Amino acid sequence: METISAETQLIERAKQQDESAFDQIVNLYADKLYNYIVRMLGNPHDAEDVLQEVFLRAYQGLPSFDGRASLSTWLFRIAHNLCIDHYRKQERRVKTVSIYQDNPDEADEGAEEWEFPDTQTPDPMQAVLDRELQEVVERALESLSPKLKSVLLLYDVEGLSYEEISQSLGIPMGTVKSRLHLARSEIQKKVAAYLRGETV
Repeated sequence: METISAETQLIERAKQQDESAFDQIVNLYADKLYNYIVRMLGNPHDAEDVLQEVFLRAYQGLPSFDGRASLSTWLFRIAHNLCIDHYRKQERRVKTVSIYQDNPDEADEGAEEWEFPDTQTPDPMQAVLDRELQEVVERALESLSPKLKSVLLLYDVEGLSYEEISQSLGIPMGTVKSRLHLARSEIQKKVAAYLRGETV
């Protein structure tokens, strides 16, 4: 309760145009938002531009923030929408991005647990293999559609709950689960192909 109360007070101060309070919000969430954005876009320069826009939108929209979602969820939703806007601009310039239209009814309650490979190992040869595997995972991640990638990053990397992702992306919880399952399956297919010695 103390954390919630402190955050509420911080938001109220920021709403009153207390710049130090808004600076605290930026310091609290900048790294997490940047990590999400740069992995969504794959370009640090674009990610920095989008991050600045996130906080500009947040500053402008804070007076109407009603607290029904957490501040974190609200900020990630702004970040996600701006990432999608970026993808759409890219699509208009170069018609190469294919958006996978998945089925909201494909929720899989039994989705397997999955996480990015751990590359921390003292064995030099194993370290090389782990680095190659990590590169395979990163390439597989980049190949995902924005819809699948966003859910995977928010759940497996940023640690948001199904409910928080649902609120951040504005989609039903069942869709969150189905997209997470599809994203993990796509990456696991690429990893399995790599382990079989196939080019991925």
